[in-house]
Amino acid sequence: MGFRENLKSQLEYLDMPVKELAVRSGVKKKTIDSYLGNRGYTPSVDAAVSIAQALGVSVEYLVNGTNSKQDRPFSSFHEDIQKIVLVSEQLNSKDRNVIINLARFLQNG
Repeated sequence: MGFRENLKSQLEYLDMPVKELAVRSGVKKKTIDSYLGNRGYTPSVDAAVSIAQALGVSVEYLVNGTNSKQDRPFSSFHEDIQKIVLVSEQLNSKDRNVIINLARFLQNG
């Protein structure tokens, strides 16, 4: 599979709308739509890196479907945990600590 298919697959896997990816990556929605379209435009290196970071995968994964184990140590975690990590990366440290404390509270029941 190529960039288009891998991007589409990762968006579906994370249940992430293109609009959210655009906000997280800083790449315009219209531009991402062009990568997902039938013509499958190829992104610039900068855009591919931004999109990969926003999705929590490597550029290598988006290009050829393989992922280096060094890229994301949590890649073997359950998809819900990966979503939590992706969201938490977007938070400031204070809000991230709130999430950590809530998780600890829930763990101790």
